[in-house]
Amino acid sequence: MITTVKNDQILHPLLEQYQIELFIKREDLLHPHISGNKFRKLKYNTAKAKQQNKQTLLTFGGAYSNHIVATACAGNLYGFKTIGIIRGEELGVDLSKTLAQNNTLAFAVKQGMQLHFISRSEYKLKEKATFITGLQKRFGDFYLVPEGGTNELAIQGCTEILTPNDHSFDVICCAVGTGGTITGLIRSAQPEQHVIGFPALKETYLHKEISKKTTQTNWELNRNYHLGGYAKTTPELISFINEFYKTQKILLDPIYTGKLLHGIFESIKQGNFRKKTRILAIHTGGLQGIAGINTKLKKKGQKLITTNYEI
Repeated sequence: MITTVKNDQILHPLLEQYQIELFIKREDLLHPHISGNKFRKLKYNTAKAKQQNKQTLLTFGGAYSNHIVATACAGNLYGFKTIGIIRGEELGVDLSKTLAQNNTLAFAVKQGMQLHFISRSEYKLKEKATFITGLQKRFGDFYLVPEGGTNELAIQGCTEILTPNDHSFDVICCAVGTGGTITGLIRSAQPEQHVIGFPALKETYLHKEISKKTTQTNWELNRNYHLGGYAKTTPELISFINEFYKTQKILLDPIYTGKLLHGIFESIKQGNFRKKTRILAIHTGGLQGIAGINTKLKKKGQKLITTNYEI
């Protein structure tokens, strides 16, 4: 696996009109399945697990979780057993049916991950010590990787996204889920660079949580492009993703990077960036999530994301 990636320049009439330079850091190319920020977040966590002589990684996620896929693949690659605690006990009633309909979970199982389904009410207890103790009694000793992979070791990994070659950019932009990736970027950005996070979910707590992990002030969150909540989409977003792929040959996912780039383009239209600004957007991977969104769109009879991508 490589740990350095290229920056692709985006050429578009809108960028010419507003005299903006936009590049995308192709973190999605780090690994076919442990891509983007998941690669970064798991790098030092798997090393720590090895150091502690742990044999098993246990983590949490939803039915279409990028993190579940990445952890399962990393476990297979580095010689760990993996256990995925999955939100939604109904998914475990007929596992064969679930796996036939869900490429994410099917891939995780093929990588050797053991799935354990729990109710949504139980899932809310995932950070409680008593709940973790119960999992230890059931599954034995394991290395716990939090939902989304964010902890201090994950942030350490994300500080390595930016390199000295990126110091020339004025603005660094990324999608935000749990806040680990943007925290790493804030820590590694130059003082004169401005970091903007585009939350993928409707929230009010992220700014406070990120502020606990960094003293830097050269960052902000743009909450205008979550489109109603986590994994929520609009026909406009789907059209943007399809057009972007058609013109730029770069595939975006509808949960994170699609909202990020859509938000950047809309912000440019609104004049939120001064002329001559050089922007670097971080492509954090997550393309396997397209299948789940397309399944939902198909049921609603809506336009799909056109792609040949398969997990």
